Amino acid sequence: MLLLLLSIIVLHVAVLVLLFVSTIVSQWIVGNGHATDLWQNCSTSSSGNVHHCFSSSPNEWLQSVQATMILSVIFSVLSLFLFFCQLFTLTKGGRFYITGIFQILAESDSGQMCSYI
Repeated sequence: MLLLLLSIIVLHVAVLVLLFVSTIVSQWIVGNGHATDLWQNCSTSSSGNVHHCFSSSPNEWLQSVQATMILSVIFSVLSLFLFFCQLFTLTKGGRFYITGIFQILAESDSGQMCSYI
């Protein structure tokens, strides 16, 4: 049972790390002097020294992707917090329904985000 709890904790932490990295990473698409991510579009001059960064386009689909990424991170953090709270307060044999619901919400948000891209 201890091994199962440890693997669940590792899974929660891995999901959080991947969500933070995918939300914060600065270059999703890299081309000739151009880099695009979720939050801004950057381009360099021909000399390669000057960066011109502009906020991402105001498309509705991009704003919905940004919102679902943030919601996914929030629900995953809440899920990990609730998991630790329930781990120490539930009686033996209790079920982690609330933690599971928040984890499902986090995954459905990130899955919904993938359908937009």
